[in-house]
Amino acid sequence: MNHNDHVNLLRPANLYQGGMWADFGAGSGAFTLALREVVGSDATIYAVDKDKSSLRELEDSHRARFASTGNLIPLPNDFSKPFELPPLDGIVMANSLHFFTDKEKILKHVRSFLKPNGALLLVEYNVDKGNLWVPYPLTFESFSTLALKAGFTEPRLLAKVPSRFLKEFYSALTYRL
Repeated sequence: MNHNDHVNLLRPANLYQGGMWADFGAGSGAFTLALREVVGSDATIYAVDKDKSSLRELEDSHRARFASTGNLIPLPNDFSKPFELPPLDGIVMANSLHFFTDKEKILKHVRSFLKPNGALLLVEYNVDKGNLWVPYPLTFESFSTLALKAGFTEPRLLAKVPSRFLKEFYSALTYRL
């Protein structure tokens, strides 16, 4: 996938410009950059990842694409553990939920960072059986059931794109109840 594919997975959410956002499991920032394009330069985006070198790469990529790193805050943290953030308007989780077996626990934790009616954008492989690199993916149907249990609204399927490895990716949008 390229940058346009990443943007096209997020754009159907029709997000408003600005606000306080986070990318949980940001890595080197493919979806952080897409989120920046979708929510605009006035939005504050916290890029959360355990890998400091990936976050430095993200800062470089953000500077190259958007001519600054303004309103991008890299946070070297494990998003599955407690840490401090201001209440968020939304969170992107792209290819990060599939590393956890107890997804309901993780989603409840993620939910705690969101303002009431805050958005969760999930990008995931659309399969329920993984491999060594993607150990615990979940289909949109599985996510729909899980989101309700974790205190979110019924998710809306936004888009799908083919994957060379595990069928396809999907993006979904749900809100904190």
